Amino acid sequence: MEGQSVLIVDDEPDMRMALSHALTRSGYHVDTASSGLEGLEKFKEDKHNLVITDMKMPEISGMEVLAGVKKICPMVPVIMITAYGTINKAVEAMKEGASDYILKPFSSGALEEALEKAWKSINSNGRSDKRDPETRPTEKKIITQDSELGRIVDLAESIAPSNATALILGESGTGKELLAFHIHQNSGRSGGAYVAVNCAALPENLAESELFGHEKGAFTGADIKKPGKFELANHGTILLDEISEMPMNLQAKLLRAIQEKEIDRVGGSRPIPIDARIIATSNIDLKEAVHKGSFREDLFYRLNVIPLTMPPLRERKGDIPLLTEYFLKRYSRANHKNMTKIAEETVTLLMKYDWKGNVRELENTIERAAILGQGDTLLPKHLFLEKPEQEDRGQIPFGVGLSVKEMERELIVQTIKEVKGNRTHAAKILGISIRTLRNRLREYREDPPESGFLAV
Repeated sequence: MEGQSVLIVDDEPDMRMALSHALTRSGYHVDTASSGLEGLEKFKEDKHNLVITDMKMPEISGMEVLAGVKKICPMVPVIMITAYGTINKAVEAMKEGASDYILKPFSSGALEEALEKAWKSINSNGRSDKRDPETRPTEKKIITQDSELGRIVDLAESIAPSNATALILGESGTGKELLAFHIHQNSGRSGGAYVAVNCAALPENLAESELFGHEKGAFTGADIKKPGKFELANHGTILLDEISEMPMNLQAKLLRAIQEKEIDRVGGSRPIPIDARIIATSNIDLKEAVHKGSFREDLFYRLNVIPLTMPPLRERKGDIPLLTEYFLKRYSRANHKNMTKIAEETVTLLMKYDWKGNVRELENTIERAAILGQGDTLLPKHLFLEKPEQEDRGQIPFGVGLSVKEMERELIVQTIKEVKGNRTHAAKILGISIRTLRNRLREYREDPPESGFLAV
């Protein structure tokens, strides 16, 4: 099944590019137009499943695009993009048949929510586009058969209905934001906004305004009153991604917002109550950051109510075949390819790879393979993987003259060294139980190796 066809109409190249990239990664077939006139011409030629259009454009406005689309095909949803100053127009557009509107600047969560609402509106009418019976987008999923990650997902779902603040830790690319969105979807706030804030990308001179908003005239360039991310997330969820990157002065104001459940706009005269569930993520140890003085201790304890840690991909290698199959289907469909099979030698190579970038690196690798590869089977040559670092390090001396027991001993010792003595991780990598590992180590101590082998 090919992805849904979405037409993006916007005169700003950066916005077209950003939306196109986000939707393509979600499995949609994307077409773009740089003006309302071009958009209507493209829609007449090839009726798309959904249209996303900016409100203010030269020549003809988003309202006129909406009217034109509805005249040609009344059942096709139209999502409007609007700035805060034209929100009244957006409400008017809703009355004229728009499916939803997104307020600039918006997060990927807000976009997904608008898309989900659009597909539901089609389903509730019992109809769909004549060319494609499928009317729902590809959904974000947590794909795993790993018992540890399964336990974390179960814990996340159990705390989702509460308003408790959650702190999700883990290396980059492990899926921290995906788990945060999963909590939102399983909460009573799922009908509200999901606003993701990349704390590392907040411009230092505008960070407070971005989070808490500002009044008109509060500073040079503040031509209109603008709500901040916390206000946009009211009655919903706000994700503070990579919270460790937040400046110290802003950490103090965030702490107050959490404690008092209110924020102060820049240039404002009174506090504004907010009701937003807070989820924070970090790819570093925040306790260590507190110890170094780069993160407030009181804020850490405010955030660390429900701690969740995402395991790296190298500790759940059993998920690699599942994830590979999922990404291959997704990106083959998005790029109109027929690559649906995976060769055994490809799986073997993927399982041996280090995946320092975790699931994100695996996803990018499979996306690249789906785009560049030919045929219906994913082959090792399609992966373009870098040479694993393990090949550059000292090799375990497996060779003629060693017994199986000696090779097993060497493998276990090297694995424990690689994980810096963490026996639980070593057992998982070796595919044995922690009890078996302890027994082996006890045997090695009672029967020490001859010279030439590493001591345990």
